[in-house]
Amino acid sequence: MNRKPDKLAGTNVILLHGSWHGAWCWHKVVPRLEKAGLKVAAPDLPAHGREWRLWRGRITLGDMVRSVTDILDRTEKPATIVAHSRSGIIASMVAERRPAKVRKIVYLAAFMLRDGERAAYYFFSDADSLLRGNVAVDRIRLTDMIASRAMRKALYADCAAEDVALARSLLTPEPVLPALTRLKLSAENYGAAARYYIELTQDRAVSLNLQRRMIEQSPVQAVHSIEASHSAYFSRPEELARLIVEIERS
Repeated sequence: MNRKPDKLAGTNVILLHGSWHGAWCWHKVVPRLEKAGLKVAAPDLPAHGREWRLWRGRITLGDMVRSVTDILDRTEKPATIVAHSRSGIIASMVAERRPAKVRKIVYLAAFMLRDGERAAYYFFSDADSLLRGNVAVDRIRLTDMIASRAMRKALYADCAAEDVALARSLLTPEPVLPALTRLKLSAENYGAAARYYIELTQDRAVSLNLQRRMIEQSPVQAVHSIEASHSAYFSRPEELARLIVEIERS
């Protein structure tokens, strides 16, 4: 009997969405990458996307990481991971767990942390972020959610009204445990992946000052900049896709 071809086998790029979002946020970027000849996977991370309500209990960083390593385990060659915002911690831990399967990591205004650090510390220390004071934590469900009043200015300041409306209708609560977990990274595994950073210079969620602080602490192969707010996949999809293609092929 002939086996059905695995759709993920030839994947070049894996796109990881940030907090509260889902695979849907890449809808302008994916076709542009595919037009350039890349094969793209854009998964919904656990407790996100269309089936977020099906997830029950404590969603851990390990759950998030396994959802991506499962994809990598089905790829034929090492892939490039593009991680937005809070999912930077997931990309780093995926590289630690599957060093032979991660060729490059592209941090898109993302949390690029060092061994032993956790995202929560950087979140609370980002004095220029509009998220401070505008994210409520549900201590029973172990989730957090951005306040509606802050969404436009913090996440979508330069985005079209229809993109903002789409996002408002699809955002879901974010599991908090991953951000509270200290990363365990080694030079042998995590350090083997080439790292790149794309700054979003108008970002008011992960501020430019914080982005550059993380770059200074963890030097990368190259830094690129886009004049955009936190959601460049909506406001500057062409430029973002071009940079991803350029980095993946470099």
